[in-house]
Amino acid sequence: MIVVATENFELYHGVVNELRDRGVTFTTIEPGDPIPESTTVLVTDAQGGIAGGDESVPSDVAVITADPESPRRAVESALAAVRGEGGRTIVGVDPGTRPGIAVLTGETVVAAFHVPLEDAVEVIREEVADAPDPVVRVGDGARLQGATIVNDLDDVRVELVDETGTTPYLGTGARGMGDVLAAVNIARIEGDIVDEREVEPTEGELKVIKNRSREQSARNRAIDEALARRVASGDLTIDEALDEHGDR
Repeated sequence: MIVVATENFELYHGVVNELRDRGVTFTTIEPGDPIPESTTVLVTDAQGGIAGGDESVPSDVAVITADPESPRRAVESALAAVRGEGGRTIVGVDPGTRPGIAVLTGETVVAAFHVPLEDAVEVIREEVADAPDPVVRVGDGARLQGATIVNDLDDVRVELVDETGTTPYLGTGARGMGDVLAAVNIARIEGDIVDEREVEPTEGELKVIKNRSREQSARNRAIDEALARRVASGDLTIDEALDEHGDR
């Protein structure tokens, strides 16, 4: 059983809400109170009066020291300890204009995101920030968007994965989940280590970018090919390209 022991109001509510959202059975005690015999994991804070070396904590109880600003990470660590999971943090990415992102600890999915492309790298960096030896696995589809993600992740191991067959069949009520589920499958496939990915956009891809810029332009004008290539390479967003083109 997971036990939460802290007098930090922010930390208490953050951890408790995370546990409740996940349907996890837990209990709370005051720091210094006897620890229940059924305790397997103790979540506390650095100033809570309970630490791993405290003689009141049985040696078989895992102690998770939580940060009030990152309650989800503490809960993920607690759940991994309950399940006896080890292994590295793996982030799977199904690239696109709104990439699906799945974060796995061992074989368990601990977080999932579906965000605009311009936010994807920041999300990934936050998820691997404190993880030992993480790996990011990016699907090889959506070449331009995938290259943007790969080229911006220069401080973490990145693998390029053959994403053939990773998008599952979606039944009734599952609309919108495909990218995230594909990201889970991508995370579970070993790929080739890459430092960067250079992709020359096709005429068709440049045309799509120009059409999107026209749709977003206040004057119904498309950006030129030079700007479209910079958008394709990830140097600019369409909005930034429109600003340079003077159509905002």
